[in-house]
Parts: sequence; C-alpha cells; structure tokens
Amino acid sequence: MDLHDDMLGHPADILAWYLDAGVDEAIGEEPLDRYALVKAAQAQRTAQAEAMLKESRTEQDAKPTPQKPGRGTPAPSLAQVRPADTGVGEEAMKSAVDLAGAAKSLDELREALEGFDGCPLKKTAMNLVFGDGDPDARIVFIGEAPGADEDRQGIPFVGASGRLLDKMIGSIGLQRADVFISNTVFWRPPGNRTPNQGEIAVCLPFVERIIELIDPAVLITVGGPATHSLLAQQGSVSRLRGRWFTYETPRMSHPIAASAIYHPAYLLRTPAQKRQAWSDMLGIKAKLAENP
Repeated sequence: MDLHDDMLGHPADILAWYLDAGVDEAIGEEPLDRYALVKAAQAQRTAQAEAMLKESRTEQDAKPTPQKPGRGTPAPSLAQVRPADTGVGEEAMKSAVDLAGAAKSLDELREALEGFDGCPLKKTAMNLVFGDGDPDARIVFIGEAPGADEDRQGIPFVGASGRLLDKMIGSIGLQRADVFISNTVFWRPPGNRTPNQGEIAVCLPFVERIIELIDPAVLITVGGPATHSLLAQQGSVSRLRGRWFTYETPRMSHPIAASAIYHPAYLLRTPAQKRQAWSDMLGIKAKLAENP
C-alpha cells in the first residue's frame, strides 16, 4: 500500500463511506451557475421562436396572391377561413419569455397570460383557455388548441373530444381532477383552424412554464401540433405513438418521460384506431407505475 492509500484509503472504502453517508449523486469538480444556464436557455428559446416566425413569414410571402374571380370562376365561399399571418413580433416573443419565467405559480402564470396581448388569437377569442386539473398532477396532457365549446367555457377539452379524453383517462383508473390538461395555444383560432407557427411560438414559453411548475412524472402530447412543438419530433402521431422520449428545460431539476397519443377528435373520426389508443393508455399507466 503506498502513501496515497494510507492517506485516502482504498477507493472501494471511500465509495462505501459515501453510500453510508447518504451520497447518491455525483457533482462536478467545477461550480455550475444555474442562473446563467436559465438566461442562456431563455435567449436560445427566443432565437428559436424568432426563427419560427421568419420561416412562417417566408412561407406566407411565397404563397400566390389570390386573384379576383373572373367570368365563369366561382366566388370563394363566405365560410372559407384563410390562413392568417403570424401577427407576432420579436418584442411579443421577448415579453412572453420574460413573463413566463417570472411566474412562480400557476395562478401567477394565468394572471400573466390574462394581461398578455402578444398573441393575435386573443383578439378574436371569447375567453382565455388556460388549463384544468390538479396543480400537483403526476401527468400533464397538452393538446392542440381550444375549440368552440372550450372558448365559451374557458376550460380545455370540454366538448365531444374532451368527453372522450375523460373516458381515456378513466380507463387507467384516473379522473380528470387527477391530471392537468392544457393546449399549445390558449385562445381559439378562428374557424377552428390549426394554429400557425407564430401563435404556437409565442405561447410556448407559457406552456413550458406550466410543465416546469407542475413538475409531473409524465408528459403526454395529444395530437400532431403538440407533439411537434414540445417533443421536437417530426412525423405523424401514428409513427411516434407508443414510443417514449424525454422532456426537460433548464429550470427543471430532472427530465421527465414524454409520449404522444392520438387526439380524441381524430379517434372520433377514425374509431378503428381506438385499439391503439387503448394500448397507449396502458403504456402510460405502466410508466406512471415506474415513477411513483
């Protein structure tokens, strides 16, 4: 045994001493400034959102200008809903990041959203649709956007899709009050159209903050838009469902398990896929059991 061993002891003995002392996590040799990491992540998030806005504007500019109908050309239907411009600027994005980051509770976050005017959807919606459920939930569901019923009541998933989602949650022994439900945007898009990239981007800091504040064991994205924006996974839900990913932000102390499921509205139109949806719910139940 050399001098080093005499002074420090055998490495196995040192490790045993650490375990007896309750040490269960290794820490780096250099100090880690978590505040600096959060600031850097916020700057990166703003830059990513601005890139989404520029991409959306480029796509909008590339679309041909509609021509006035001539003779023999049918006029467009009055009920037709045209894709809207993003209507979101860099200042709105910066404000969203700052307001979301400053909220210390779900109540503060809701209050911040009520006073936030950076999302153009707010101008046409009746109510803010923030979220519903347990603020300490072990599972969070994030859907696409509020519909007409949700807009009237200010509560997510209360229409036909919501009733089916409640049944899906009940199938694994949970109630709506046991989970937390929200959407990628907090106001109904006109005509129930899909929210554009700018609208999703400006709401994303608030959605992320919901997940950070609740700190659930499991995150479930409901439908394509939520899956693409939160899990950064491309492809159809049919290809992504049944697989597990990790979700984490710099403010979270640990990553959480995340997966995608079919949107209940899709299942209502395609009931043959309910068999796969049932399998997905069983997978969610098993994942919750792994993370008590």
